[in-house]
Amino acid sequence: MALEPNVGGRDRIARAVLGAALVAAAAGALVGGRPGVALATGVLGAGLLFNAATRFCGVNALLGVDTCSRK
Repeated sequence: MALEPNVGGRDRIARAVLGAALVAAAAGALVGGRPGVALATGVLGAGLLFNAATRFCGVNALLGVDTCSRK
């Protein structure tokens, strides 16, 4: 099953930056002894980084949103 890219441009950059920040926050929460917060922020961060890397978002696909510029 091929995934059609639907994340691009500023949306992709924003997901990458926010994803990295959430993963860093997850590491901080884990060091601070808050494993529940670390798990939640780590999963969210990893999901956003996955979206940025693959240029595909399942929620965008379900809603019919496409931020890629195709020429």
